Amino acid sequence: MSDPEIITIAEAAKLLRIGERTAYQLARDRQLAGAIKVGNQWRIDREVLVAWIKSEATRGLGAA
Repeated sequence: MSDPEIITIAEAAKLLRIGERTAYQLARDRQLAGAIKVGNQWRIDREVLVAWIKSEATRGLGAA
């Protein structure tokens, strides 16, 4: 098992194409998959976030 790739809020926001403030709010509200707080900084498991994006995209296709 390899170590997870941990990214910052800024990197997650860029991946999601949202603002950093929005990403921080999602993390605080526990709505950003893979987000954990380390001290006073947020870190995100990139693999968990990407899997969440894919599942949300797939789920959204069924609603159309």
